[in-house]
Amino acid sequence: MVANSSLLIRNAHILLPDGDFINGDVQIQEGTIVQVIDAHNAATQPPVSTNEAVREIDAQGLTLLPGVIDPQVHFREPGLEHKEDLFTASSACAKGGVTSFLEMPNTKPLTTTQATLDSKLQLAAQKALVNYGFFIGATPEVLPDLLEANPTPGIKIFMGSMHGPLLNDQEEGLEKIFAYGDRLIAVHAENQARITERRQQFAGITDPAVHSQIQDNLAALQATQLALKLSKKYQRRLHILHMSTAEEADLLRQEKPAWVTAEVTPQHLLLNTSAYETIGTLAQMNPPLRSPHDNEVLWQALLDGVIDFIATDHAPHTLEEKAQTYPNSPSGMPGVETSLPLMLTQAKQGRCTVAQVVNWMSTAVAKAYRIPKKGAIAPGYDADLVLVDLDTYRPVLREELQTKCKWSPFEGWSLTGFPVVTIVGGQVVYDRGTVNTEVRGKALRFDA
Repeated sequence: MVANSSLLIRNAHILLPDGDFINGDVQIQEGTIVQVIDAHNAATQPPVSTNEAVREIDAQGLTLLPGVIDPQVHFREPGLEHKEDLFTASSACAKGGVTSFLEMPNTKPLTTTQATLDSKLQLAAQKALVNYGFFIGATPEVLPDLLEANPTPGIKIFMGSMHGPLLNDQEEGLEKIFAYGDRLIAVHAENQARITERRQQFAGITDPAVHSQIQDNLAALQATQLALKLSKKYQRRLHILHMSTAEEADLLRQEKPAWVTAEVTPQHLLLNTSAYETIGTLAQMNPPLRSPHDNEVLWQALLDGVIDFIATDHAPHTLEEKAQTYPNSPSGMPGVETSLPLMLTQAKQGRCTVAQVVNWMSTAVAKAYRIPKKGAIAPGYDADLVLVDLDTYRPVLREELQTKCKWSPFEGWSLTGFPVVTIVGGQVVYDRGTVNTEVRGKALRFDA
């Protein structure tokens, strides 16, 4: 463990909470931002400490942003560490500017009890280089810990694309979960009955592009409609994970209660079914990639606030596993190392602003999950920060990836906004190509 100390970031282009930028310095003590100094008004502000113990980072030419909070990842530990583990995944986070993550319950054993939640928290305390939180998984029998286990950002429900105890595909069972308690419910919204029926209909086809036909737009829409109906009935806080279709975006545009939020992945914004032709099963994920029309409608929904924020759904598999013939190939792809540069590249191309990217990838996530002192650069906030280079473009290279699976669906894409320095709790965890493996993150708080 690296002890907290003082840190001074000088000459940075700093994003303020109001969306404006200033050039100046940020002073950090014991993991907390204590001062943000505008270079133009430096004479009117208290002098920065020049204590010899202060580490300084010269950020000339770099942009300072709040660290990314990735609210949906699958880091595979415990039980599936050949794909990824908390150390390799959090190293990838550090390289990608992700300073906090919320991880899903489909590990082995499943995270469905206080005991399995505690076990994950203990593993993360030992291995995670960035901050962490873990969802509790809902099973049809509605275990008592679903309502009582802590700390957790909420309950994860798989309405489809799942087998075993975490599959909740019956309305009666779903209603029991929505009816009791008040903690946030996050849903993977796909209609399993429709998927099963269409899997039989398309049986024998080995082209992975059929995956988007089997788990089609209607399967996603029907599940989101059901989740929304139950959320309205019980006025239950609902979050729709990785929304993928134009139809779902249109539904939320028409009827989205104040207590409902939704997210989208960079994959569903930037990739579509044409990716099967170039990268085959590496493009296979759940819910599947959709059409260019879906891309456009999802983008507009994000810009308009119908979709609230961005998550990666980082779900790695080995290249050997992915090389299997469809449908034996597993669904999922890594994403924590590329999400920020992907979105900042879109900002540089004029599709959105840098301030919007930060809201979608940090500020709005902290607000939705009630994570205190995260998602802004201001005195009193945690020093979870990332310095990015918005002027240099370079390709995504397989050999540079920290994720254990060592591949990306965006390999070869030329991007800007790659992190240069990542800071977690005032500690430098990534610095110009080097991961500091001694840093450890902390368990996230979720205020009621």
